[in-house]
Amino acid sequence: MADTTIKVTDDVRDRLRILADERGTSVRSLVERLATELPTDAERAERTARGLAYIRANLCPDLTDDDVRRAQEWRADIAAGRIGGRR
Repeated sequence: MADTTIKVTDDVRDRLRILADERGTSVRSLVERLATELPTDAERAERTARGLAYIRANLCPDLTDDDVRRAQEWRADIAAGRIGGRR
């Protein structure tokens, strides 16, 4: 296994140490876990396609691309805090 140096700011290095300590692991293991578990854009797109295919096949055969687009916009609005605020 080759060793690689990744240059980050002191703040990021310190945060990685805290995150690793809280999880009882090393910074190296934490970074390896993040790199292997976080999906790429292509992996997310494939997961989305499989999910939509399942929904159309088993739950809602008339789900349209427009329905999906509107749902994605709705989710983005919630994530951005434009809708769904606490009351």
